[in-house]
Amino acid sequence: MAWFVLKRVLQAVFAVWVVVTLVFVLIHATGDPISVLAPDQMSAHDREILRTQLGLDRSLPVQYVTYLWGVARGDLGVSYYSGQPAMRLILERVPVTLELVGLAILIALVFGVPFGIWSAIRPASVVDRILRAVSVLGASIPTFFLGILLIFAFSVQFNLLPASGAGSLSHFILPAFTLAFFRIALFTRLVRSGLLETLSQNYVRTARAQGMSETTVVLKHALRTALLPLITVFGLQFAQLFAGAVITETIFALPGMNRLALTSLYRLDFPVVLSYIVVVSVMFAVINLITDLLYGVIDPRVSNAA
Repeated sequence: MAWFVLKRVLQAVFAVWVVVTLVFVLIHATGDPISVLAPDQMSAHDREILRTQLGLDRSLPVQYVTYLWGVARGDLGVSYYSGQPAMRLILERVPVTLELVGLAILIALVFGVPFGIWSAIRPASVVDRILRAVSVLGASIPTFFLGILLIFAFSVQFNLLPASGAGSLSHFILPAFTLAFFRIALFTRLVRSGLLETLSQNYVRTARAQGMSETTVVLKHALRTALLPLITVFGLQFAQLFAGAVITETIFALPGMNRLALTSLYRLDFPVVLSYIVVVSVMFAVINLITDLLYGVIDPRVSNAA
């Protein structure tokens, strides 16, 4: 088990290194930030002074080594626009994004898992057909369109919930449900298909033959195995939302880190963009590591095979 954990940690570190290296190369290939930061009337001499102050006069290998050392220390320089530490700007926005993503995943689990169980234990019923139809709708409707519909209905027409900002929990309900709707459909389909397959296994038939109640058979014996695929998808969805909620944050004017990263990318504010990528890649690595470890706990054959 110790070797399994160490191997997964080393893989996570290697993945982070590859990501931050690729991003460093790609961002520096997009253009010269001096051409964006410096006004047209600035002289060539002043431009060179600004380039030196920002450390852009050094060779790319030197910038890369400095960048890796900064990543290790959590120091990626200051924002070209605000003059504040870039990593601090991102970390200040992380709580908003985490609150949004955490609430969205919680809503998806609260609805998706029971819907999947209900649909699996009553296949081909009216409830099953309705839930499958809702799942198709949830997988088909675009996030931005759903967000606009929710704003129009609950903020404009009925004035029940705020349409923007992040002052209280009520500000997160609409954007969280916007993100959760697709995940509800996804989790419902995963739990349903996994549980249907598990309920046909011999050990489930044996449990029923021993006189156990259907609730015990489903929740104690079948559900644990059926939830294994959900663990992987749950981890990936959490990490994906953490790094991909930019549309929702923009529609609902949430001061999250994804919205800041998009603005910084337009401005070629490299330190802020690089800080964002580092935070996201670390989050992906941590989530994948936790997922692998959970797999090893639930199914010891995984850790033994590693």
